[in-house]
Amino acid sequence: MSSERSSRAEDAALRAELAAAHERGEAEQAQALIDAFVGRAREIDLPLQPLTARLLSGQQVRTNAQGWYIKNDRSVAIGAEGEFYVLVVPGGWRERIRGVVLKPSPPPLVVARGARDGVSGDLAYFLDRALRHGATQE
Repeated sequence: MSSERSSRAEDAALRAELAAAHERGEAEQAQALIDAFVGRAREIDLPLQPLTARLLSGQQVRTNAQGWYIKNDRSVAIGAEGEFYVLVVPGGWRERIRGVVLKPSPPPLVVARGARDGVSGDLAYFLDRALRHGATQE
């Protein structure tokens, strides 16, 4: 029984390591797309905007970052230096008053993976659309 448990634990640890390695590889590929986007956005003088975030309760709050929104609902943005930001954050009254300090997330190749159709999509699509439509308009 004990060797069966350790075997399961080893299998679980291996699966977790493989998943983490896959996520790191995906983030590297996504970051290359983001770096190209930032270069092109600067080339065409796409204006940076102060980014706002949305608390889980729905209130909009200011942030410490500037960048380009890549989704129409302004829930995802690319920072001025190529950071990937998810702009739906936890918080309460303190964050409503002070704002939030955004922390970049590892970028995925598929934005909002697992969400309903029309909400999720390839990162490359959202980046290209942001360049074509001025990053905030559609």
